[in-house]
Amino acid sequence: MSGKEAMVFVVRSGGEARCAKVYKEADKRSFRQAVDYTENRKTRNSRQARAMARGSRFGRASQEKAWQSAEVDALHRLAAAGVRVPRPYNFHEGVLLMELVTDGEGNAAPRLNDVDLTADEATMLHDRLICEVVRMLAAGVVHGDLSEFNILLGADGPVIIDLPQAVDAAGNNHAPRMLVRDVDNLRRFFGGFAPALLATDYGKEIWSLYQSGRLHAEVALTGRFEDDGAPADLEAVMREIDDARLEEAAKQMRLLERE
Repeated sequence: MSGKEAMVFVVRSGGEARCAKVYKEADKRSFRQAVDYTENRKTRNSRQARAMARGSRFGRASQEKAWQSAEVDALHRLAAAGVRVPRPYNFHEGVLLMELVTDGEGNAAPRLNDVDLTADEATMLHDRLICEVVRMLAAGVVHGDLSEFNILLGADGPVIIDLPQAVDAAGNNHAPRMLVRDVDNLRRFFGGFAPALLATDYGKEIWSLYQSGRLHAEVALTGRFEDDGAPADLEAVMREIDDARLEEAAKQMRLLERE
């Protein structure tokens, strides 16, 4: 399959079926390596940091490598926190070898956008994924691009994939906006099957708990949030509009590729 930033293949490794994610070159990706996502990402040494700041050839190569390895780091970090993500096995020269997520019959698991759900199934899956978002944030990670297109429905439930754009919740000023957008994407999708979910507001509630130091994996959520009436951040709103336009364009490209 071809996604926004990579091609994904089913491969054989040591007698087992696994998944190989081959990252596309920067100029061939439809997903922007935006400053919003890379803000405050740490590099391994000062030479790389200086080169990336200058935009030299070495700097661009270092930035590309950091973008790819970010997914490996996020997978290890989230798996340790109990979040259901594919198990990573190896990463070399732009190829990530990881667990092949399968359905109950052993076939490659479908993405959520390819599955029809009952209202009860949608509510159950929404609740499970909200719990996963909480675990992610409690581990200090925001997915940043979470939607029905990067969640697989495996034999053991939903599995979150595609994490090269994941951001550090404490070190990225755009993390609150991204967290709320991720949760709103879940609300919108599952609300199409279970309309009662459309009235919830888990994203702002979750971030408020995180910001106040009260968020943990077993926290009880209400799905409600009282706005404090603070003025809107117009720049953030415009970024949301731009991101929505880009996401819609990328969605149309994926539909064309499938046809």
